[in-house]
Amino acid sequence: MTQFELRPTGPGDLEPLADMLSDPADMARVNPAAKVPFDPLEWSEKWLGDPDDRAYYIVDGAEEIVGFFALRIGIGPEVRHLVYVFLVPEVRGGAGERLAALSEDAAARLGATAISLKVELDNPRAHATYLSAGYAELGRSNGMATMRKDL
Repeated sequence: MTQFELRPTGPGDLEPLADMLSDPADMARVNPAAKVPFDPLEWSEKWLGDPDDRAYYIVDGAEEIVGFFALRIGIGPEVRHLVYVFLVPEVRGGAGERLAALSEDAAARLGATAISLKVELDNPRAHATYLSAGYAELGRSNGMATMRKDL
């Protein structure tokens, strides 16, 4: 199994994310409200503009960036909300549990005691991955399941 590590993003460090989200279908899955094509300024100011947001690239053993996610302040600073999760197609189908663990570790290092997320119900693999990782489904609305896990 490939090992993954996290690399925190720096200010304006969005070129790798832009490269990963060059397909409009991928952009719609990660953030349906974002402009297409990817606009780094929009992401810097609107989607990742809060000073408390933390964003990370997922890097494989060959130092290749294979994914991305961000953690936003949820209901108070003790809860982090996992957003903008993306894995390149080459690592999908088995990397979800590792991604969940990495995001949980990152949230805990930020002082969170819980992590929440929303997952599309038309993505049953992701939904099942979060369930198997210990997330509880809190409710469903507009084609999304809201989930939470205490850390």
